[in-house]
Amino acid sequence: MTSRARVRAPELVGKGGWLNTGGKDLSLADFRGKIVIADFWTFCCINCLHVLDELRELEERHRDTVVIVGVHSPKFVHEADHRAVVDAVARYEVHHPVLDDPELVTWKQYAVRAWPTLVVIDPEGYVVAQHAGEGHAHAIAKLVEELEAEHAAKGTLRRGDGPYVAPEPQAGDLRFPGKAVRLPDGHYLVADSGHHSLVELDADGERVLRRIGDGVRGLVDGAAPRFSEPQGLALVPEGLDPGYDVVVADTVNHALRGVRLADGSVTTLAGTGKQWWQGSPTAGPARGVDLSSPWDVAFFDGEVWIAMAGVHQLWAFDPVAGTVRVAAGTTNEGLVDGPPDEAWFAQPSGLAVSADGERLWVADAETSALRRVSRGTHEVRTAVGTGLFDFGHRDGASGQALLQHPLGVTVLPDGSVAVSDTYNHALRRYDPASDEVSTLATDLREPSGAVVVDGDIVVVESARHRLTRLRLPEEAVRVEAVAHRTQRAATEVAPGALRLDVVFSAPTGQKLDERYGPSTRLLVSATPPELLVSGAGADSALSRELVLSPEVAEGVLHVSAMAASCDDDPAVEYPACHVHQQDWGVPVKLVAGGASRLPLVLAGME
Repeated sequence: MTSRARVRAPELVGKGGWLNTGGKDLSLADFRGKIVIADFWTFCCINCLHVLDELRELEERHRDTVVIVGVHSPKFVHEADHRAVVDAVARYEVHHPVLDDPELVTWKQYAVRAWPTLVVIDPEGYVVAQHAGEGHAHAIAKLVEELEAEHAAKGTLRRGDGPYVAPEPQAGDLRFPGKAVRLPDGHYLVADSGHHSLVELDADGERVLRRIGDGVRGLVDGAAPRFSEPQGLALVPEGLDPGYDVVVADTVNHALRGVRLADGSVTTLAGTGKQWWQGSPTAGPARGVDLSSPWDVAFFDGEVWIAMAGVHQLWAFDPVAGTVRVAAGTTNEGLVDGPPDEAWFAQPSGLAVSADGERLWVADAETSALRRVSRGTHEVRTAVGTGLFDFGHRDGASGQALLQHPLGVTVLPDGSVAVSDTYNHALRRYDPASDEVSTLATDLREPSGAVVVDGDIVVVESARHRLTRLRLPEEAVRVEAVAHRTQRAATEVAPGALRLDVVFSAPTGQKLDERYGPSTRLLVSATPPELLVSGAGADSALSRELVLSPEVAEGVLHVSAMAASCDDDPAVEYPACHVHQQDWGVPVKLVAGGASRLPLVLAGME
């Protein structure tokens, strides 16, 4: 019998109650005899969405012994709205019970520090493992097999159906549409994300003319194509004839697809269908390079630029050469301006090109920011936004204006920019001439993109499952200003020396892969940079001595950790290897008597 550390699991409590249980409230006692995987997630987080996909196979294979419980723990104010959580559970096809914990009660009880975090609870109600970030499905699958054997032998394993109750399906032509473009004939092509397809609507934006894709999640080319939660769309410019008319960001397939409008046939242009991981190629023949959750696309500076939300970068696809490359961003998550190879993004999700082609506007969702990239130099600058943890709805000068997780951006006829301010349910306007932000419309429901049509603007209201046409107002809507910071409590640490320990234990049956050098990597930085007197930068050790400045009262420590492990079987010449990675943004407050050690669990038990 395996010997492992065990800690009694705290109760699962959340003010918002339970979803996907047929209205029944659950407690840990209801899961006794089952292996529970508590998935601490929030629906804004691309890494959390990746984990949902990672867990689908495990969830199906061990359905009679394992119960996955989503613990929704919000970052943004909008995510604490119960209706928004209900929408997200439907949008992302979550097929297990979900606890809505808007006040982060269970998050705090389990001492969680990052989205996503997975906690494994054994059939007797003890925590036996914790994993932060992505790439842990294989390790958890191995642990589940061990727990099944161990508790079957003890008589403490209970097989049978879990408590999941599927909600009633909702009818409609569109289901959580993502983006839209206007076709040359005046029709609209809409990424119908929830139906895994594209829909062509007539000029009124209501009547369905045809559907491209059969509504089943998949990666299939040809005359009977399949998509998986497609989002961004870009029309091929006049004068370019690559054999397709529209480029599609096929988000969950980690691919770019090309659509020929004449017959609706589809071709994969870039991506392998697999998610990009650290160490994977970042340039080369497009069909041979992995991508990661491309969310939007736009033709800019001679290439198709890609908002690569999954790795916090912008990539570029050359439709003539058939190659793809990183264009801007480092994979570090945050808001840093500068040259393209030094800039940081955080889930870029919307792109639009200025009328003169000189600027690429970027909706940078997780920093609640509007960014811009200059043609030629590709220098990155921020127009609106301050960082990962500041957001709200405030108009006025760009330096103090606030957005909340915007997903779309649209260039207006006067050269200003409309921002689909998704979590504020609003359409905002940034005017580069005055450097001011205003509000064009409110009472939209999770707008995620927009199209200008004859002086009007057609907004994709994702959570209302429709396109909504609005007259562009001559004057801004007056909105009472609100400013927010994340509900997540800052960690109190002492100024001066701080020991940072990233906890990582290779899963059972695996070892660190050191055949080609160090198998671990740790990168540390801070906002503001002055917070770190020493300890910034990259190294292979997962522990580091930091020195924090007593002159800085509070800030954010950015910690990125990676570990590679391989199956430990001498008989196998080429063992399977796995990458574990996580980025933490840890808000800290410097106080006398605060902690002198900061442990972050990548995999294992602290």
